[in-house]
Amino acid sequence: MKIGELAKRTGLAASRIRFYEASGLIQVVERKANGYREYPSEAVWMLEIITRAQSAGFSLDEIRHLLPTPQNTWKHDELLEGLKHKVTEIEALQKRLEYNKTQLLVVIETIDRGMEDIPCVDRPTWILNRMCAGLADAPVNSEESK
Repeated sequence: MKIGELAKRTGLAASRIRFYEASGLIQVVERKANGYREYPSEAVWMLEIITRAQSAGFSLDEIRHLLPTPQNTWKHDELLEGLKHKVTEIEALQKRLEYNKTQLLVVIETIDRGMEDIPCVDRPTWILNRMCAGLADAPVNSEESK
């Protein structure tokens, strides 16, 4: 199928499809005598896998290592390990986000309850000090937040 048909079936722009091709994520296609690219039918599901993986937070490099080989074989162990690793990363991110949310809610509550006695000119410094005091225990990276 030509790139226009592939774009229509996948909902992707032709330029994005060409980018994925140039990046080695979809197999290099044959060019016909007229110069048009001819994509195999598998390109539809490969592009679906790529876009869904990107939506799930995988980088293009991570996706490249998880896709089936040109011989259409999946590296099951690597795929499973990559998927499990991404779940672990997402869980760590969720912990950091929950911590950040908790810290912000504490600051909001503190501001709502305790700023009447502080002069306006001192309030930004007071708020910053309050936030910094709470950040001392914040998880810094995914290894610390596991």
